This record gives sequence, structure tokens and C-alpha cells, in this order.
Amino acid sequence: MPRLYPDEPDFRDGGTAERTLWEALRDQLPDDAALFANVGLQDEATEREIDVLVAWPGVGLAAIEVKGGHVTRRDGQWRQGADLHPIDPVHQVQHARHVLTNLLSQHGLSAARSRFAHVVALPHTPVPRDVDAPDLPRTMLIDRDDVDHAAWAVKRAIEEHGGGHGVPTDADVAALTRYLVGQFPSQVDVLATSAEHEDHLDHLTRDQAGILDSFRAFSRLQVVGGAGTGKTWLALEQARRRARAGDRVALLCYSRGLARYLTRITRTWRPPERPAFVGLFHDLPISWGAPTGSDDDSDYWEVDLPAHLGRLADQRPRSELFDTVVVDEAQDFGEAWWTSLMRCLRDPDTGRLYVFLDEAQRVFARDGVAPIDLPPVVLDDNLRSTKQIAQLCGSLREGLTRPRGWPGARVRIVDVPYDEAIGAADDAVEALLAEGWEPGRVALLATGRRHPLQVELTGSGYDEYWDGFFAETDVFYGHVLGFKGLERSVVVLAVNGFRDLERARSLLYTGMSRARMLLVVVGPRATIEQLGGEATRHRMSDSEAWDPRP
Repeated sequence: MPRLYPDEPDFRDGGTAERTLWEALRDQLPDDAALFANVGLQDEATEREIDVLVAWPGVGLAAIEVKGGHVTRRDGQWRQGADLHPIDPVHQVQHARHVLTNLLSQHGLSAARSRFAHVVALPHTPVPRDVDAPDLPRTMLIDRDDVDHAAWAVKRAIEEHGGGHGVPTDADVAALTRYLVGQFPSQVDVLATSAEHEDHLDHLTRDQAGILDSFRAFSRLQVVGGAGTGKTWLALEQARRRARAGDRVALLCYSRGLARYLTRITRTWRPPERPAFVGLFHDLPISWGAPTGSDDDSDYWEVDLPAHLGRLADQRPRSELFDTVVVDEAQDFGEAWWTSLMRCLRDPDTGRLYVFLDEAQRVFARDGVAPIDLPPVVLDDNLRSTKQIAQLCGSLREGLTRPRGWPGARVRIVDVPYDEAIGAADDAVEALLAEGWEPGRVALLATGRRHPLQVELTGSGYDEYWDGFFAETDVFYGHVLGFKGLERSVVVLAVNGFRDLERARSLLYTGMSRARMLLVVVGPRATIEQLGGEATRHRMSDSEAWDPRP
């Protein structure tokens, strides 16, 4: 059996054709060959992927583009599937082969000078033997009947069409493998596919709009779901729909970062769609004249300010109250807040109230419950993260989590004590930037004391601090408590202790679930597994132990 990279590929969207060919080559290639699946390539602005790559000492290299289903070629045009949509497999694989050859040459690898053929494989389609296209001779095509001797067909394609180059040695294939596998999956695979994956997740999230369609007759609705299930998107969409329908709408949350996000998004909407008020719950009473208080005065936030809101609401003209209130991350609201918030509705008994929450992210010592008697709508599909991240986060919460993202890089674990977590997290950020991740796609979040850079950055004001996050031009330094409802492609979670051990599990869950494409957990692994329990220990067994130090 050849060496396999990876051992068990996860072919996206079913991938039955790719798997059929890969398994055939796995069973037929000799032991000294290397077989790669889903090889992502990034050469400056050019992104390509090779479905299957064969590196065969003494023979050569073959890049194979695989097309499933029924494929036809008429009048020089390739078409696929029942709808006969146009495809161009020859150009795809030619371009990918050239990109790989260029990358190998840039890195001074001898494999760049080896004979190298491109092949198109149609494992579900029979092709007559006498069919010969100018851009694809029959000997460069593997059809359904060739699968049983696919390795022989690949060897023939390399020998007949690999040009006048030399054959790769064992050392050449080993160097090629080190180059590809040394970056797989953190740099080549993840970086090359992350934009496509994030678009895929965004499309899934927008599909959630059907939930609001189904419940449009309800004046009160509670939507409960795990991290990444699209709750914030639904909260925004519901606020927009009600404003467009003519309601005076308040869109509220608890955390500053999320409030800034909601404000920035709603400013881009057409005026008839914008809520009348968007932002922190606390800012609503202050905008109506309540006194400001100190961040250190818990009574002010938990008791005084909610009471002010209720009194001020009773004194406002009815025209300044709301027809609809939408609350995101509603698990953060205390009991007193709900009582006063209902007085902000023009009709407290029948006014519209829509709340979105995740009980597993109840990281504050509050037990408020929204005044909605109807059973909640429950969301189970994680639409934000890769399969690996969603599964690990799902192990930290009760209930079902269905990952809808594609497989991605393994979660990385940097096993260090609490007091070394911040320093090791800084090392991790530097290593990720060296791999090629853009700074604006990376966030470092702490669970205990804030990172010194966060303390420094917030000194100039929270609006400027959060605008820096949304600018996506630099690494973001934050705390898990302030990052609910937000996300970044890469999250480095510095587990540097907990202020409240009873809520440690919720903090871990909240912090880990902020990552879309890659999660790096920095902290004492044994303690994290103990806090998470057996399910978390099982998921972390699939992670990658990582030392980011140079």
C-alpha cells in the first residue's frame, strides 16, 4: 500500500467519485509511492486544488481531476450532471499542475523537474476507446472501466505525456512529501480553502431565514441554540423585517463588542429597515436620562439601572416606546432587566418580543428568564465552524450539535500551566502569522486576567477598540466575556485561569466556539479535559499537540 496523505480523506459534498478513484489507487499503487487527496495550493493570489496527486519514484507525478456523475463532451464543451452544466476539467487540472510545479521550483525541490502528467478521471462515466480529444488524449483519461487498473493507467499517462523530464527518486518524493505534509493541513489546506468554506457557512446561515418565515405570525418567540447556529444573524434579520413592516424596533444585547457589531451592520441598511434603537441594554436608559455609573459598581448595573429604565419608560411619550424588542445573547439578561424592558413596549401585554440565547454561554451569575410562555424554537446545526471545532464545542454543552461545516484542520493544543498561557499564546500567534494567516483573521482571547495588550488598547476608548476589531487589519486581543456573538477565522484561546470556577466550563465553550476555521487552545490540557468531562477528553484525543516556539 502507498503512503497516504491524509490516511482517511474526508471528501466534501459526498465525494463518491473521488473516493472511488482514491481507494482504487490506494489498493493498486506500490509501497514506495505517495498518494495525496485534496491538495490545496496557494501561489500568491492564485488558489487551486488537486483532487488526487500521485508521486511515484522511478515513474513520475500525476495530478488528477475527478468528476463524478454523468459527464459528456460535445462540440468541444464538457458538461456534467442531469442539468448538463458546463465544466472544464482539463483546464482545471492543467492549471493546478502548473501551480504545483511553480511552487516546487520556488522551494528548490527536484520534483519540479520530474516528468509530470495531468489526468482527468470519470469514475462513473464510460468513454469509448477511440475517443481522442486534442486537449486530452484517451491515454490521459480514466473512465469507469479503467478504475480497476487505475494505477496502470496513471503510469501510462506519465510515461507517454510526462515530457522529456527525469523520473523522481525516493529522495525527491520524500522531499515533496515533506513540503506538502509539513504544511498540511494548517497552511496549504486551510488557507487555500478557508474563503470557500466561510462562504459556504455564510450561505447556510442565510438559509436560516426560513425559520422566521415559519413563525412570522408569532408576536413573541424564543430561539435557543448553541454557538454558531446563526442566532445573531436571525436577530438582525428579525429586527430588519419588523422595522420594514413599520414597527418601532429596539435591538439590544449585553456585551460592548456585539453591540458595536449590531450598530455597524444596521447602519448599512436602508433607513426604513433600521431599528429605532440599537446597542447595549444599558445605553437605552442612559439615552433617556439615567445617570452613568462605574464599571466596578455591580449594584448600579444589576439593580439601579434596570429600575431607572422602568421609571423612565413610564414617563416617555408613547411615540418613543417600541412596538418590537429584539434581544440577542439574552442569557446575559438579569430578571430585573426583563421586567423593566417590558415597560418599554407600547403594549407590554401584546407587544412583540423576540429573544435569542444559548444557555451554555451563561457566563455571568444571572438567572433571568424572558417572559415568553411558548416553547422555544431549538437550533441544533452549527453553521459557523469546521467539523472539528463544532464537535469539540458540542462536547461542552448539553443537547445535540450537528456540524454543518466542512472538515478542517485539527484543533491544536499547547499544553502549558495557567501562568504560562499568555506567553505561549503570543508564541502561537507569531507562528500562525509565519504560516501565512493574515493578522486580521486572528484573535487571542483570555479566560482569566486580560492580555496586557487588551488593557492598553481599551485605554483609548471602547468604540475605538472595537472598531479596530471590525477593521480586520491586525490581531485582536480580547477576553471571552466580551466576545460572545463575535468570531474570527482563527482563535487562540489562552486558558490562563478563571475568575469563577463554577462557570469555567461555560467560558471554555464560549471561547472555543468563536473560531471558524482553526482553533488553538493554550493551557493545562489535563485541567481542561477534567472540566469538560469524558466527551471533551474524547474529542481532544483527536487534536494536534503543538509547540509553537521557533
